Amino acid sequence: MIGVWEALLLILNRELRLSFRRPDQLLQPLVFFLIVTTLFPLGLSVQLSLLRDMAPAVLWVAALLSSLLSLDSLFKSDADDGTLEQLALSGQGLTVIVVAKTVAHWLVSGAALVVVSPLVATALAIPTEAFSVMMVSLAFGTLTLSWLGAIGAGLTVGLKRGNVLLSLIVLPLAMPLLIFGAGATDRAIAGTSPAGALYLLAALCVLTCTLAPFAAAAALKITLE
Repeated sequence: MIGVWEALLLILNRELRLSFRRPDQLLQPLVFFLIVTTLFPLGLSVQLSLLRDMAPAVLWVAALLSSLLSLDSLFKSDADDGTLEQLALSGQGLTVIVVAKTVAHWLVSGAALVVVSPLVATALAIPTEAFSVMMVSLAFGTLTLSWLGAIGAGLTVGLKRGNVLLSLIVLPLAMPLLIFGAGATDRAIAGTSPAGALYLLAALCVLTCTLAPFAAAAALKITLE
């Protein structure tokens, strides 16, 4: 039997390869994020200062909704073709499967949003001095959302219209991310210290990274049984 780390890397590699073979699913969250954030300024005839004040909320709402688009497929495709059951019977715990699939999901969705966020920030008139805080906060927020989404996806994987229920489960839990993430970006734009909001985002990220794999594994076990 292969070790835990070897199994985790094999599943992670498989998930990344499958993601790049489905470019439509890979690009959908990213394109949605770019469309919302770049077209939003065009729909408003506002002063630059007002647009800058609204930018953190627009950026974070678009990021959270973009990440939600791909959460439904986290376990569903493998559950539909029987791969999930085979992975569960492979001798590795469901927690390893959850961790590998969730990390792969964040790498192809959340990390991509972080990379393109400076381009979006320029369209929203966010000053370059705030880019580093914005990117760090988005990294914490999108990773936390991926872990929360893993729990929701595990609970709804066996349902026909689970994407609607998944959104209802995850969105209320994601509200602190929106509040603290937008707050950190807003403070960085204003030139004040964003440390408090960033610490809270980091704490939420550590909490979900610690507990969410076990909760999602338990949800999958209930679904598979």
